[in-house]
Amino acid sequence: MQVHTPRSVTLLGSTGSIGTQAIDVVRRHPERFRVEAISAGGGDVGLLAAQAAELEVGAVAVADHDRAKPLREALAAAGVTGVEVLAGPDAAAELAGRGSDVVLNGITGSVGLRPTLAALAAGSTLALANKESLVVGGALVKAAQRRPDQIVPVDSEHSAIAQALRSGTHAEVRRLVLTASGGPFRGRTRDDIKAVTPDQALAHPTWSMGPVVTINSASLMNKGLELIEAHLLFDIPVERIAVVVHPQSVVHSMVEFVDGSTIAQASPPDMRLPIALGLSWPDRLDPVATPCDWTQATAWTFEPLDGATFPAVGLARAAAAASATHPAVYNAANEQGVAAFLVGRIGFLDIVATVERVLAEHDGVAAGVVTLADVEGAEAWARARADELLARR
Repeated sequence: MQVHTPRSVTLLGSTGSIGTQAIDVVRRHPERFRVEAISAGGGDVGLLAAQAAELEVGAVAVADHDRAKPLREALAAAGVTGVEVLAGPDAAAELAGRGSDVVLNGITGSVGLRPTLAALAAGSTLALANKESLVVGGALVKAAQRRPDQIVPVDSEHSAIAQALRSGTHAEVRRLVLTASGGPFRGRTRDDIKAVTPDQALAHPTWSMGPVVTINSASLMNKGLELIEAHLLFDIPVERIAVVVHPQSVVHSMVEFVDGSTIAQASPPDMRLPIALGLSWPDRLDPVATPCDWTQATAWTFEPLDGATFPAVGLARAAAAASATHPAVYNAANEQGVAAFLVGRIGFLDIVATVERVLAEHDGVAAGVVTLADVEGAEAWARARADELLARR
């Protein structure tokens, strides 16, 4: 039996869907991982304190300064003493830059960019679930990467591609095929979905995720973000990345090679699988999840994407081709639209329509000269412009 030295781990976004499932993986494999630090937004300091107690971490961070005192009180109530508490918008980046063997970035939104850059600069392996940081800061993230395998994707689609790519060289890849469940409105027309409610959009047929990711999946904006992420992660042009609808969500993505072979990664929809691989890459852990039952009759179906009803993927292709900052604008405008939709201020179709309008107005910065200030400036402009347009709807 092989003996492994435990990897030190920092978990960012520990109270969210990715974070709690990552802790479940760690709980099952205590001999493989030692969690040093955890962070969260601060909305559930009770859970954060319970995690700190269970994992015996040395540091805990919250993004909201005002949640530091309630966190300290929750830690005391949980019997946790001697733990370092960090608070503020830079707290997660501070933890990420301390040099753990692995940093799992499970933060939602583009606020994950600075922690991503900090983890890469520190030389840590970055288990990346925060797709927005790569989408927003693609050129910066790629420049900060210190070794080819430093970023390990945790999105199920990109984890599937990374696994399939072990079957050939980069030169042998014809195209990548991203699968999409189709979300709760698969098969509907634009007229059918223009009046849908947030509750209807949050009812994903396959995955259990946070509200922003779930709404993005309903609009297929999430697949647009994943297309840009795949382009950046695997150095494949966007025109060689296809998107196909696969409602069963068992084939998580595929790689098509030049000889006509296609390698697919299949498993029941369980995020613990890509999370475990992100933490242990390139090794596989035993056990993690229940595999497919090949003794039972089953059927998998694949359908073309309806780009007329769901134009978000086409907008992502255009954004990736336009400039280094257009993807940041794409993401930022969408985040403002999702927030407005969730509180009932706008309609479902207004989200992507606003993204399209803001993208059309953005001038862009070339990839070779982009800076963090450029990216953050483009984001700030996109949020402000999106808010102006959303206020009129």
